[in-house]
Amino acid sequence: MHAAAMCSVGGVRALPTNLSGPVLLEPAVHRDQRGFFFESYRRTLMEEHAASELVQHNHSRSRAGVVRGMHFQPGMGKLVRCARGAVFDVVVDIRRGSETFARWEGFQLDDVAHHQLWCPDGFAHGFCVLSEVADLVYGCTAYYDSAAESGFRYDDPDVAISWPAGVELVASERDRNAPLLAEIVDTLPSAPTAGSRLPP
Repeated sequence: MHAAAMCSVGGVRALPTNLSGPVLLEPAVHRDQRGFFFESYRRTLMEEHAASELVQHNHSRSRAGVVRGMHFQPGMGKLVRCARGAVFDVVVDIRRGSETFARWEGFQLDDVAHHQLWCPDGFAHGFCVLSEVADLVYGCTAYYDSAAESGFRYDDPDVAISWPAGVELVASERDRNAPLLAEIVDTLPSAPTAGSRLPP
């Protein structure tokens, strides 16, 4: 558990994580008979974790069982939430020299608890859909660059992500044929990265 992961700002609480860098955010959700309201972004809170502001927002929709990952773009951090449905969201430490290199951590993100995940630069990101359909919304600290984007296989046996049992994973051809992490290790950033201000 990392002490910095226990802070609370503006009704948003940062929950403890096993890996140093990623942050799981728990918003204060206000509910009544009309529905709900919560704060999904606060600049001052993000400044504690991210060296850059969010400059691009993306929205993806996927059906049950779809797996996307493991993707990363050097210099880019992501703030991820599931606006509809539920996903199992995963981050992997890809910082060469990190004590937790190639270790992964997973979280359920859904439209009930409304947790958000900060995935800093130096971590790969992926998810699989647990509901019939899921909408993932994420803000990025850098603009998408197809020439810089990279990734490795979601089923890399050395990383050994434990995707939820009973889910038949459906991947794109690109993700199925992505290289193993060991095959791209020489191209990866070194630790520490500038994408997170959390202490080690």
